[in-house]
Amino acid sequence: MLVSYQWLKDYVDIDMDPQELADKLTMVGLEVSSVTRLGPNMEGVLVGYVEHVDPHPNSDRLSLCRVDIGKGEPLNIVCGAPNVAAGQKVPVAMIGTCLPNGQKIEKAVIRKVESHGMICSGDEMGLDGALLPKDQQEGIMVLPEDSVVGDSVEKTLNLDDTVFEIDLTPNRADCMSIRNIAREVGAIAGLKLKPLDLDFEESTDALTKDMISVEIKDPDLCGRYVARVVTGVTIGPSPAWLQNRLRAVGVRPISNIVDVTNFVMMEMGQPLHAFDYRFLEEKTIVVRRAGEGEKIITLDGQERQLDENTLVIADGKRPVAIAGIMGGENSEIMEDTTTVLIESANFNMVNIRRSSKRLGLRSESSMRFEKGVNIEGAREAADRAAKLMAYLGGGRVASGVVDNYPRKWTPVKIELNVQKVNNLLDLNLSKEKIVDLLESIDLKSDSIGQDALLVTVPPFRLDIEREIDLVEEVARLYGYEKIPLTIPEGDVGQQKMTWEQVLERKCKEILTGCGLTEV
Repeated sequence: MLVSYQWLKDYVDIDMDPQELADKLTMVGLEVSSVTRLGPNMEGVLVGYVEHVDPHPNSDRLSLCRVDIGKGEPLNIVCGAPNVAAGQKVPVAMIGTCLPNGQKIEKAVIRKVESHGMICSGDEMGLDGALLPKDQQEGIMVLPEDSVVGDSVEKTLNLDDTVFEIDLTPNRADCMSIRNIAREVGAIAGLKLKPLDLDFEESTDALTKDMISVEIKDPDLCGRYVARVVTGVTIGPSPAWLQNRLRAVGVRPISNIVDVTNFVMMEMGQPLHAFDYRFLEEKTIVVRRAGEGEKIITLDGQERQLDENTLVIADGKRPVAIAGIMGGENSEIMEDTTTVLIESANFNMVNIRRSSKRLGLRSESSMRFEKGVNIEGAREAADRAAKLMAYLGGGRVASGVVDNYPRKWTPVKIELNVQKVNNLLDLNLSKEKIVDLLESIDLKSDSIGQDALLVTVPPFRLDIEREIDLVEEVARLYGYEKIPLTIPEGDVGQQKMTWEQVLERKCKEILTGCGLTEV
């Protein structure tokens, strides 16, 4: 799990050296295997605006670009990239700049035309090309439209960031979410997690319940399905802040609507899917098992043969997604999409794991569902996505929500004995101290006696089932390094060998004495 330090700061006011934070995260059970500065030094690379592009007078494959860098006269730069165009904002390496690949930019004469700098590709700036849009992987990098001309590219791309790689244990599915890791950071630093702003205005011109219906035919495989609709959106590139957040955690930006689904998944741990509403037949969603012989072409362009054990999201006529794994090409977001249906659901983890393995298809979505997702967070994630899509796409959120919730969550309550905690950990913690430790990660406690607590486990902590799990939480939050070291005590008496052991030893001695070698 990749985690951006700057992204964590959106949710908790942390002011700690990244390496120190990494060490503290490791000590509470979230092992940080690497701490990496996001980008190389970009000093001397500025945001430029391509005013116009003319053919090079002496070459069919080169262009002569006029680029404004926010100060002085615009620069004439010769560029060989096929995707350069007027109106773009691009990274410009000034004369004297040394790029991360070791190339020093100098004034040059290319085919008898002077070039005063270089328009850079992502690769030339030391960035991972796989995280760039496909049309930019073999040409120059095109910066987001809201980039400020003259600013440093390092600032624009938020490269002054640190990324932690956390090796999560299988039980901590909740930490496949930046926000839940921020909760752990808050517990470490004694800080409160900032609430998400989910306020937005709904359109009175459209009602979600009139636009879509949701039927769950297999509630054992789908415990909840939340649908929201956003109308009047315009598809385009995401702003710089959103692209930067995604690239920092290894996700390639695609478009504003698709990027929102990925952003909310990484932020909240809830996988989402966005359908082009116009392609949904009969304006209905049916969650069901696949029929015999059914097939679907998924978003990766592959045709998938389905079977009766595979859960699908279907419209009135055909499957439009493999539930919890990947959407279908027949309902994907297009350049001319204007109305979006947001899916925020909860699927059976065992079924998703088996379907993913059978199909040979794993995704960020399936990895989360395989480990378990907070069923109570589905509505909040749908609201978060709807708000961002309306804001970034210039659309409006249809009034209301369709929330089919057949398997309601029942809170898990566990009795915790304070004396047992202290006996197991060889500590002398007060009841109040234990309550504070548990409530720092949203484990609410009620006193049910002089020496006992009733702890309510939040829905995102699927790993806490027994009293001993709560003891472990107290231990890691208090600090393993503060727990006294004790040597186990016990009597170790003399034990006689059994006659089988005596016989085995005698046989070995005889055989090795005859020159044989034991293997």
